[in-house]
Amino acid sequence: MQRLRAIGLMSGTSMDGVDAALIETDGENVTAFGPTAFVPFSNGFVESLRGLLGVEPENNDTYAQIVGELTALHADAVEKLLWDGEVSAENIDVIGFHGQTIYHAPDKGITIQIGDGQDLANRTGISVVADFRSADVAEGGQGAPLVPLFHDALCRDIEKPLAVLNIGGVANVTMLGVGSNSIPAFDTGPGNALIDDWILEKTGQPCDVNGEFALSGNVDEFALKQLMENEFFELEPPKSLDRNAFDRSPVDELSVEDGAATLTAFSAEAVSRSCDFVTEKPIRWLVCGGGRHNKAMMAALRDVLGVPVESVEVIGLQGDALEAQAFGFLAVRVLYGLPTSLPSTTGASRPVSGGKVFEPLI
Repeated sequence: MQRLRAIGLMSGTSMDGVDAALIETDGENVTAFGPTAFVPFSNGFVESLRGLLGVEPENNDTYAQIVGELTALHADAVEKLLWDGEVSAENIDVIGFHGQTIYHAPDKGITIQIGDGQDLANRTGISVVADFRSADVAEGGQGAPLVPLFHDALCRDIEKPLAVLNIGGVANVTMLGVGSNSIPAFDTGPGNALIDDWILEKTGQPCDVNGEFALSGNVDEFALKQLMENEFFELEPPKSLDRNAFDRSPVDELSVEDGAATLTAFSAEAVSRSCDFVTEKPIRWLVCGGGRHNKAMMAALRDVLGVPVESVEVIGLQGDALEAQAFGFLAVRVLYGLPTSLPSTTGASRPVSGGKVFEPLI
């Protein structure tokens, strides 16, 4: 199949802004990586987004306005990438537009990612693929994670068994070469979201930069045990989570530092539980997403996993851009009718090519 140039866009559960990344791919192999860009969300817009979390659209009067603003910010990210990378929009074949997840309840057959694919196509003059998750959920899948096929494409020549761990607001893992031809993948538990919310509430800062608060605190083992007493960790994968799936109350009486340390340990311990569901444990973990910048998180992962845990940069990848790149890759797969999810990655009844195509009208 012909190689296409795709821009992937991602605004994840950390809600810090829009990542944009250009790749060249035929939907099976990635033949080139291009420029990247980032457009941050203002504090006011993040507050607006938080107001939509867990709320179905018809119950919010400002929904349409926020969707319009979000779409415009994604168009800004495309424009910034094209400008900074000195690339013409005419040379881009498709945009993969994930949108912002505000409600994810696959057990109810619901997953909502806001963002207007038609508006983005009109604003940019480029074909857009959006709404990646709904088709998977309609087939009985979790609608997440959707990055495993991209992880597989990137790591075909890496020694296995191998795990690729993405730590955003929620953490998810792709297990490669763990004893079968399938690709087990699932959300492991919280990533940065609980830590970010804790630090924001206690200090006004958006996150625990470099894990500094956690590194100066101590893990409260009793609170950690309470946090781990969640039925999610006993569920067989595939499985996925909403950003607000966990109750943070066990750390409520702790200091800022001890709370950060305990929540960081919680995310790491949740990752370690993922090994219970594969017959062959990974000999190496490659980490992408914002969590890999957190020194306390990486140290905690190394401690509980007992094998090398490294940033994906060690194999030449761009950890901050990887999820955006993935949605460029998935957009091309949609255009070619290739699966974007598998029964082993989401629990769907069959391989699903999810996503709707929007062509520019103006």
